[in-house]
Amino acid sequence: MKKVLVIEDDKEIVNLLEIHLNDIDCRVLKAYDGQEGLRVAMAEHPDLIILDISMPKMDGIEVCREIRKKQSTPIIMLTAKVEEIDRVLGLEIGADDYITKPFSIREFIARVKAIFRRTKMDRESMENNKSTELKFSDLRINIEKRKVVQNGRKIELSPKEFELLVLMASNPGKSYSRSNLLTIIWGYDFEGYEHTVNSHINRLRAKIEPEMANPTYIITTWGVGYKFNEDIEKIR
Repeated sequence: MKKVLVIEDDKEIVNLLEIHLNDIDCRVLKAYDGQEGLRVAMAEHPDLIILDISMPKMDGIEVCREIRKKQSTPIIMLTAKVEEIDRVLGLEIGADDYITKPFSIREFIARVKAIFRRTKMDRESMENNKSTELKFSDLRINIEKRKVVQNGRKIELSPKEFELLVLMASNPGKSYSRSNLLTIIWGYDFEGYEHTVNSHINRLRAKIEPEMANPTYIITTWGVGYKFNEDIEKIR
């Protein structure tokens, strides 16, 4: 049974989501303000977090930012139509998906199932992959454990940052456009949000690159997008 944390101050919405999440065999944890939601997330380590942006005590953007410092749990953000800037910011700081209010329950459940499906596919891919660790110079990427270590120091990455790194590091030299990366990593049509890829790449570089101004690993392919540097020595 999957454990889903719903952080939302509207109790009617929480109760409605709980009913339908129960129908797909999920156990629902509930929090009605940002501070409580963050506390429950840190204590319970849920399989998925449903996070509203506008909440008392601590807004969803700040909650998302704090969760990403400690956890890679998938996050779906709930936003109002007037919160487009916050929605974009949420994606840029590590949310995996967003749903705009008002939304249909059918759409909501489809998004939840899609995230669980991708999580399952990631796990099965790891199990079928003979090599679960990628090694490049001072960088170690353990796919199975979703762990990145550089010079003996663990690097904390959000789920999307990790997926971007694994995708490109598994295919050194292959260039990916921003729209390609949106489709492959996010899995939905995020047309108009290519800058979200830029933000994730910049945060990934800030965490693994010795020099941001002169990247060693994630190289910009001018006019195309990004690639993992094929000249980095791969260690067997």
